[in-house]
Amino acid sequence: MASIKHIFNEVHYEMTRKVAEGGMGLVYEALQLGAGNFRKVVAVKLIREEYSAIEEFQNNFIGEARLVADLIHTNIVQTYHLGQVGGQYFMVMEFVRGINLEVFIEQHRKDGKLIPKDLAAFIISRVARGLSYAHAKCDREGRHLKLVHRDIGPKNVLLAYEGDVKLTDFGIAKALDLMYNEEGKVIAGKDDYLSPEQASYAITDARADLFPLGIVLTELLLGRNIFRSADRAQSRRNILTLPIPDFTKLRADIDPRLEKIIQRALVRDRDQRYQSAYEMLTDLEMYLYSDGYGPTNEKFGVYLKNLFGVRDPVIPAHSTRPAI
Repeated sequence: MASIKHIFNEVHYEMTRKVAEGGMGLVYEALQLGAGNFRKVVAVKLIREEYSAIEEFQNNFIGEARLVADLIHTNIVQTYHLGQVGGQYFMVMEFVRGINLEVFIEQHRKDGKLIPKDLAAFIISRVARGLSYAHAKCDREGRHLKLVHRDIGPKNVLLAYEGDVKLTDFGIAKALDLMYNEEGKVIAGKDDYLSPEQASYAITDARADLFPLGIVLTELLLGRNIFRSADRAQSRRNILTLPIPDFTKLRADIDPRLEKIIQRALVRDRDQRYQSAYEMLTDLEMYLYSDGYGPTNEKFGVYLKNLFGVRDPVIPAHSTRPAI
């Protein structure tokens, strides 16, 4: 940490603490320093030193930064800058004061209570809103990027204490000319949050993000991922073959309207699934708001602060940001 602090002081970032680490990278909370005692809290993401010299990892990291640079949306974590110092590439990103969706689910398990179904639908609707924007994104020449996130899961959804829901970590995203990609040879994504296309090594499109979004919705409602197995290969087989249950029989207050949304998201034939995130977003918002007042960012923020006993904007020590 001392050497990291020293290196980044040269580029006007004061590293405060490490908040996440994965197999190939690290994320730090940092202060961006400027003239007139300017200070802004940011997140700094960098490749582990041992991978920094490997061209494949450099290219993918640069590709991710180029991809997300123009993804400016309230439901996507914003990227501010790509830099290089001491032989390491780093990305400066929006710092979200809050927790990720995995911690949110785990807290409810610890408390022995279910997540309210309207808040579950609200969270997924906000992720769908971010995906709808990303899936439609074009480059500066007007070419459709054909972006697919390919890693939708609770660790990659951040919940700010103000109630904002933000999708993050496009590190294994697929997009036109921007990302290293061996689709058809390797599986991108986590085994228990794959689409059937990913699990069977097929070429994906934006619809591949909607099946795992359905998985996350059911996990919020049930407190468990029905496809997860201790064996990774079995998780993939479950994605491909496990009978999709009637969720109204697994939780009493899941009504037919919400069940219909879940079932359509979890159709294995992508031609019969939701055809766009916007289509799924529309159904979720009709479900939430057609009868009157429904969840808002502010209402969700109050719920989060009460759940974690937060009385100020300080992030709790037990919370985590997504691994890289």
